[in-house]
Amino acid sequence: MADETKEPWLNYLALSTIILAVCATLATFKGGGYSTRSVLRQSQASDRWAHYQAKSIKGNLYELQRDTLTLDLKTEARGRHSEELSLALAESAKRIAKYDGEKAQIFKEAQKLESERDDASRHSQAFGMAVIFLQIAILLSSVAALMKKKPVWLAGVLVGAVGLLCFANGFFLFLG
Repeated sequence: MADETKEPWLNYLALSTIILAVCATLATFKGGGYSTRSVLRQSQASDRWAHYQAKSIKGNLYELQRDTLTLDLKTEARGRHSEELSLALAESAKRIAKYDGEKAQIFKEAQKLESERDDASRHSQAFGMAVIFLQIAILLSSVAALMKKKPVWLAGVLVGAVGLLCFANGFFLFLG
């Protein structure tokens, strides 16, 4: 039996496959983390919007009360109740202003959470694309190793380079 000599490029194939596999694992991990963050931020934003709606409803109740008191005050003859109506009207106006202020703060918080959700989603998608290309590159490298076909490995290296670019994009979002 003749000794088979190992072709030098097979060492590079093994090393490149290991690098691609490690990057694919990290991309999966990071993509999952960003995906979880995206879902969490969506849930938090939904909670803030529900809180905003509750404040809107309460504010609307005080606006209705204000309108009713204003009408009562206009129709009230200068009797003893007009002072009480004026005080109730002032209290309603104060509560309306309070709820408007609270709604503005909740609105900002909800929008910030939605922005964080969108950012996490962009990171997650980039890492997802990286995993796809890295897995294809690993597959091509495996086929190249089995068949001992250097062109197949080189194709895998090219696909892997795209995967590594997507992997880096997952961190920095430099691609649209």
